[in-house]
Amino acid sequence: MKNPKSLFALLSLILLTTAAQAASTQTATFAGGCFWCMTPPFEKLPGVLKVVAGYADGKGVDPTYDDYAEKGFTEAVQVTYDPSQITYSDLVDVFWKQINPTDPNGQFVDRGPQYRAAIFYANLTQKKLAERSKRDLERTHRYDKPIVTPVTAFTNFYPAEDYHQDYYKKNPLHYGLYHDHSGRNEYLDGIWGEGKH
Repeated sequence: MKNPKSLFALLSLILLTTAAQAASTQTATFAGGCFWCMTPPFEKLPGVLKVVAGYADGKGVDPTYDDYAEKGFTEAVQVTYDPSQITYSDLVDVFWKQINPTDPNGQFVDRGPQYRAAIFYANLTQKKLAERSKRDLERTHRYDKPIVTPVTAFTNFYPAEDYHQDYYKKNPLHYGLYHDHSGRNEYLDGIWGEGKH
């Protein structure tokens, strides 16, 4: 090796850059019914680095698709993002445009508490921003019923099985059939305007 000092300096720089990037990312966790449907809207956003489908806010450990509901978990997505490119408030705005916030018993065709909508805040800043966004949405009088989606403290999140990740890419035909018949688009088009969600 001709110049071990140069190699050491290069490796140090790579490690520092990687650590800085990891330190500069943040996560946001949202439940909005079927996690297959909640993944695409966030993945397409500039500044979003990763979206993981999973199970949030339940009891016990290692929930699976077979038992997450009975353990009290909710289908959710965890969004890793670069706050220098997209803000938490931006993510919350996108979240509202994916759900029916007046429905406490599920989302669209998916019924039951495992499909409820919720914002799980990770810190006080996220809590304040989410609550402010909810109040602002209430003031628009866009809905004919009260907004009941809770802003609640994050407790836990477990990634779902691999086959659930990016389901819309892996199984586009099945995803398309499910999504198109879920009632989601029709409702959101009526609230926000066609294609604006």
